[in-house]
Amino acid sequence: MFAVEAQAESQGVRAGMELAAAWALAPRLQLRERNSSAERAALEGIAAWLCRFTPAVSLEPPHGMLAEVRGSLRRFGGLRSLVAQIREGIAALGFSARLSAAPSARGAWWLTFGQTQALLEDFSTLRGALERLPIETVCATDEARMLLSRIGIGTVDALLELPRAGVARRLGPELLADLDRALGTAPEPRRFFVPPEHFAAVLELPAEVEHAAGLLFATRRLLLQLEGVLSARQSGIRRFLVVLEHRRLSSSRIEVGLASPGREAERLLGLLRERLSGYTLAAPVEAVRVEADGFVPLAGDTQSLFGGGRTDAETWHRLVERLQARLGEHAVTGLDLNADYRPERAWRPCPPDAAQAARKGVAFGPRPLWLVEPPRALAERNGIPQHDGPLAMLAGPERIESGWWDGAEVRRDYFIARATDAALLWIYRTPGGDWYLHGIFA
Repeated sequence: MFAVEAQAESQGVRAGMELAAAWALAPRLQLRERNSSAERAALEGIAAWLCRFTPAVSLEPPHGMLAEVRGSLRRFGGLRSLVAQIREGIAALGFSARLSAAPSARGAWWLTFGQTQALLEDFSTLRGALERLPIETVCATDEARMLLSRIGIGTVDALLELPRAGVARRLGPELLADLDRALGTAPEPRRFFVPPEHFAAVLELPAEVEHAAGLLFATRRLLLQLEGVLSARQSGIRRFLVVLEHRRLSSSRIEVGLASPGREAERLLGLLRERLSGYTLAAPVEAVRVEADGFVPLAGDTQSLFGGGRTDAETWHRLVERLQARLGEHAVTGLDLNADYRPERAWRPCPPDAAQAARKGVAFGPRPLWLVEPPRALAERNGIPQHDGPLAMLAGPERIESGWWDGAEVRRDYFIARATDAALLWIYRTPGGDWYLHGIFA
């Protein structure tokens, strides 16, 4: 038996116990076969998330990892603050962990097997902490443990008192090499984990979920992993994909877009919440997968002393992407100028964050913000156009004659007129003498 959950442990079941003895203590005990690939994927997912604190993360299969954090202590408020943040983050991912710190990688790893989790920052206290560890912590084989037990060696302190030549001859040189690495008298090169260039992670749900809102808690764990990968690569994304796995139907795909590159898990989760607010599941969901690629460089934010326009721009981007998440990407657009004299064709839709195009030499006269589409016919009395009374001409005419090449030719003379209520109107007259209201200035 490799591992035991808390409920079974409360009934006396322990890791390494024979199955017959475990069932005698807990008759309703349920067994699950180990899934090595799932364990490896979970370990790599945590490592990817841990890369947000340091790029120097190495795996210690099957259930551990090491991180070089000395260069990150100032950034995260010191060792204890950093450990607290790591512990909180791992819990948010759905895991529990034993955390220890030491000036050597091997020493930190061995301290996690002690009775208390130690946070040591110098070698002067490390040796004493290691000497108190039981011999089972440092011996990799049962044969070595039994041999040391027969001669009364129960702690690392007692092991260090033995002649090195005899230990190497009886137990092999690797044990002494590990002791030297733990004590810091020998280097320990390690292979660091490299965050992937594309993100894909899956989470099997403990029970089928029948409502879309119930998927947010599970998806948050995957988005936290994604945030760690992006932080380690100093990158962001413009979209990500959530795949819902069903038992009898093909998977459902939900694509979420961002108005500007980002990587914060809470931001991504908020957009997904908007998408799921009106979403109906095709069938109960038994697993959730998150995928993201197309990473783009994204440097960290530098706080401004006086604030400024960047905060306002970021607020605008967040508003746009929330509207797109709820209404659909194509329902929210920006407006851009179009090089065409015809008022109804002088603009075009564009992405909300697209830069405004140049006018390419087209010089427009005064234009109202509000166009009346289609233009509204106006009555005429004594040669004067009427709109709740006679209109007073203030400026014009401006001749617009265009569109012969695309079948939508116009020939109009535009005027700015004042109505009896002081509103400024944009009107035009066709070659036939008819008047039309086409815009309102104020």
